[in-house]
Parts: sequence; structure tokens; C-alpha cells
Amino acid sequence: MKKIFSLLIFLLTLNVYAQTINPDDVDDKKDLRFNFNKSGTHYVKFTITNQVWVRFNESNPGTIVNAVDKPYTFDIGIRRLRFQVIGQLHDKFLVYVQFGINNFNALSVRKVGDFFHDAVLEYTPVKIMNENKKGQTVFSLAIGAGLTAWTGPSRFSSPSVASFLGIDAPLYQQTTNDATDQFLRKLSIYVKGKAWKFDYRFAVVDPLTITTSTLYNPLISQYANFSPIGRSVQTTAYVNLQLFDQEENQLPYFAGTYLGKKRVLNFGVGYQYQPDAMWYSRTGTDTSFADMFIIGGDVFYDTYLGKNKDWGLSVYGAYNYMNYGPNYLRSFGPMNPGQTVAAGTPQINGTGTSYPMIGTGHVGYLQTGVMLPKKWFSKKENPTFTMMPYFCTQIAKWDRLNSIMATFDAGLNFLFEGHKYKMTINYQNRPVFNNTTFDVMQRNSMVNFQFQVAL
Repeated sequence: MKKIFSLLIFLLTLNVYAQTINPDDVDDKKDLRFNFNKSGTHYVKFTITNQVWVRFNESNPGTIVNAVDKPYTFDIGIRRLRFQVIGQLHDKFLVYVQFGINNFNALSVRKVGDFFHDAVLEYTPVKIMNENKKGQTVFSLAIGAGLTAWTGPSRFSSPSVASFLGIDAPLYQQTTNDATDQFLRKLSIYVKGKAWKFDYRFAVVDPLTITTSTLYNPLISQYANFSPIGRSVQTTAYVNLQLFDQEENQLPYFAGTYLGKKRVLNFGVGYQYQPDAMWYSRTGTDTSFADMFIIGGDVFYDTYLGKNKDWGLSVYGAYNYMNYGPNYLRSFGPMNPGQTVAAGTPQINGTGTSYPMIGTGHVGYLQTGVMLPKKWFSKKENPTFTMMPYFCTQIAKWDRLNSIMATFDAGLNFLFEGHKYKMTINYQNRPVFNNTTFDVMQRNSMVNFQFQVAL
């Protein structure tokens, strides 16, 4: 792994060989790209993204760090560090590899955080382009396999981490994150492509065993959990209708916002299904099994506004019905600054920043933001800096809880060259639930500052 990092860093220093390209992406970029033919259709390119978080958090009750009660925490961490290698080596063959680390802070185990996120080989037998509209695909079909994020059931089940509207994705849409997958990536064989204005993906998944996950609980209870008994294949799909500008689908990751550079209106539907994925006990002495079944529908609208098209608007709304078996509930707090919860603390959230993010029941999500005109901040002829305030909320009715689970995020993006160089400040308010009454007992807050460079 050290040799791979050393080679990548060496290649990134060879800027003399970098060539300007125009990818259908969130920004016009200069990528480190090596062409293998004169037209530039066969190439290898490299990217890097780094996100650093600085947080001040009002901890969940009973949070313990290094044997000390911590009602408040301050932490600094690497939320994501990613390196990508994309090789379009032939008209019909693609290789894609992504590696890096997630969630490294002062509590993390040292020197073991880097791992492969994606490792994919793909073959495209059919791709028909519209000759009257340069670059627009009329129909395509590709078949691939490996460790990949071609999954459903929602748009941000596979989010592009460099282009979030808010400080993070709606993580509940990564429905089995690190339970039976590897940070949402799954060992899969998939089919993906375009047909007229439809973009589609379908995958057959070989789920990772729960027994190798940190989430594994060998004890069965009345509450459903991932089963360590048997193995079954998972299927998943997501299809969206793209009414205006078409989105690129070389990689599985959907952009969070195009910052007014595209006019996109998409309607999507998806599902995820795995028979006997969950186990539970009805009587305390039996073993019962339940299917995991998740469906979703969403709409994504991202556009330029104003006479000079110098404003940007982004709106995303989603609904999911999630069935993991009776009263399944998972609390989650990314890069958690807490370690454990003091014995006898009457809350169900867990330590640090966790809250009941995923469960059996109904959940909705909304995010919206407005990009302000660049001319407000500079009198230069071609200004690059702007700001984008945003608001996000997740509202869920989980079967196990007696109160609505609602989180609220509001923040401001400082965009120096789009998503390429970005800083974000975010305020989050989340509920804390009592572990006996399953009602909201209080609400806690967190302030988060992020630095991002994405090349």
C-alpha cells in the first residue's frame, strides 16, 4: 500500500504532463491525465479529494472518552481522503480503482485506516450516440463486476463525496453501510446504462458476512438485526428519468449540486431486497428470519437562475420505506468523537454524536441551497469566489420509536473555485431518545467546520 501511495504522489507531481479536459462534472478541471491515443478517448487519469473536519459537539448523555465523562467534545479528523484511478483503456473496457481512508480522528486505530473503496472492471458492448447532439447518449449498456457502488435504492446511495450540497450526504440512504458492505461498496455484478432520457443501474450483490463487521452482535433478541446464519443474494436497482440535461454515468456517484452549471430535473425510483437477511426471536427461545426490503422515490432539481444565469438553485427530496424486520434501529454518528456510554444512562442514541439514523419504518429527506452570484464578492472580470447557504432535514417515523426522529442541518459553503477548493460551516440539531419510553428526551447540537480540496 505504501508503494501505491508513493507512486500516486509521484504521478501527481508531474503537472507538466497534465492535459486540459472537459468532463461532464461539477467543475471544469485540469486533471492529471495521460492519453493513449490522439483523440483522448483512451486514457488513464488520477484524482484526489481530502476533507478535514473540525467539530464542537454537545455530546449525547453519558458519553465517555478515555474513562472521563465528556458532556462536550472538540475534535479534528480526516473525514475522507480518496485517491481515484480511472482507466478508459479501450472503447469498450474500463478499469476503476479508488482507495483512501474514512473517519480518522484521535480515537482511531493508527496506521490501518487506508483501504480499497472501489475495484471495478467494466465492459460496454453497446453505446449509441446522438450525432446531432454532441456527447449525448441515446442508448448504452455496460456490464461490470467487482467491489463497487453501483447500487440503489436512492440517488445518494452512491453520492459523489466532492460535490455535496451540505457538509455530508444523507447517510441513511447507504442502507447497509459497513454492516454487509464496505462503506456502501458491495461485491457485485451490475448492468448500467442509458436509454433515451432514462438512466438505469441494476446489481446482483454477494453481501459481506455480518460476522466480520464491527456491528456484529451474536445475541439474538426481539429486535431484528443482521443474521449470521446462512447467506443469500441481494438485488438492487435505481432508475431515474432525466428530463433536461443528462448526467454522466461513467462512475456510479451522483453529484450533490452542479453549482448552476447544468439544468437538471430527475425523477428516480429504486429498491433493495435480500431474503432472510435479518434474524430475531419472537419468544426468546426461537430463531425467526425476515427479509430486508427497501424502496424509494426521489426528485432532484439543480439549475441556474437569473437573467445572467449567475445564480444557482439546488433542491432534492426523497422518500423511503425501509423494512429490516421487526423494530430494527441503528444509531450512527460519522467519525464519532465518543467511545462508550456510562452504564445506566437512559438513552438509546449511543455515544458522542450518534442518533437513530436508520430503521424499519418511513423516512423522508429534503435539502435545498442557493448559490449567490460571484459578482457580489468581486469586481474582477471572471470572479471565482461565491457562497451557497443551504438547509437539510431528515424526518423519520421508525417503528421502534414513539416520537418522530427529526434532524436539522443549516450551513454555508464558501466556494473558491466551485467544489475544487471549498470550506463549509454547518450547524446540526438532533434528537436524543429515552431507552424506556422511546420518546425524545432532549435535543443536542453540533457545529462543524470543513476544509475540502478536490482535484
